[in-house]
Amino acid sequence: MHPISITVELVVGFLALFIMTKILGKVSLAQITIFDFISAVVLGELVGNAIYDDEVKLGSILYAVMLWGALIFIMEFFTQKFRGTRKLLEGKPTIVIRDGQCDKKEMKKNKLDMNQLQNLLRQKDVFSVREVAFAIIETDGSVSVLKKPEYANPTIADMQLPQKPVFLPVTLINDGKVDWENLKKAGFDETWLNKTLRKHHIDHIEDIFYMEWKQDEGVHINKMPPKEDQ
Repeated sequence: MHPISITVELVVGFLALFIMTKILGKVSLAQITIFDFISAVVLGELVGNAIYDDEVKLGSILYAVMLWGALIFIMEFFTQKFRGTRKLLEGKPTIVIRDGQCDKKEMKKNKLDMNQLQNLLRQKDVFSVREVAFAIIETDGSVSVLKKPEYANPTIADMQLPQKPVFLPVTLINDGKVDWENLKKAGFDETWLNKTLRKHHIDHIEDIFYMEWKQDEGVHINKMPPKEDQ
């Protein structure tokens, strides 16, 4: 194939997929359902086959991507508009441990054996089935766990301690470069930044690998490793 033709088709396919994902919304890889995964594979195959098949024209790429995207969009519309369709189109969570007892029937339906269940539980820092009151297999294949009271971590409410406000950390410097937008959103400026660095005996921003600020804890700084360690 001519390099120019490959370039045009690849760029158009890339832009079409990018626009389609923006229209359809996004979820993390850990949250995609089986259907989402299949949809991603099909879209990739449509573009890939079109690019390397001499008989497939540019219009075919756009048509295939738009048609498949339209079908997904329609399905998403139905699942959001009509709750009764969610079970059929998205699936539903399944309780595989109920009141501390494994539900063999539900495990069989989900093609899940005991070793696989134990693996999923360990990913939630649960190393014994005896610790679990309820375990639910979500539609994306992950497991949600509710521990028995005697194995659950105590909360602030359990210990009757006063609650503190929660603040998100803000990244100010990453890999030796300042995120000026985050710095401004945090209510600071370059003068404050330089003053803070001098307080920590740092002369150059490039000497900082990572720096974050948290309202209740102040700044946290990780310096660049020595050059021989990089």
